[in-house]
Amino acid sequence: QVQLEESGGGSVQSGGSLRLSCAASGFALTRNCLDWFRQAPGKEREAVGSIGSNGRTKYADSVNGRFTISLNNAENTLYLLMDNLKPEDTAMYYCSAAYRIGSSCSPDKFWGRGTQVSVSS
Repeated sequence: QVQLEESGGGSVQSGGSLRLSCAASGFALTRNCLDWFRQAPGKEREAVGSIGSNGRTKYADSVNGRFTISLNNAENTLYLLMDNLKPEDTAMYYCSAAYRIGSSCSPDKFWGRGTQVSVSS
């Protein structure tokens, strides 16, 4: 059974930092498709960033330069380091994982339950 569990959310002031974790069980994160998403109240879920099997990361323009995704293979845990947080970063943050199939990702994603991030001005 695949389980993804996010943690590390909380309330911070604008300019602060948080590090989110996504611990996986039943699924080896390495060399698969890994993403972070977020959803603010009343808004659609949006992609925050991803990390590829080669370790390359991609980020949404809104977080590029402030957020960093990393993977600890030994711990089978995905991280999202968020610096210089802004009130507009307030959202529920989710990690997702999917099996890599060749150069593509399976359309069937596994999701965690999310962790809340609240940034006050």
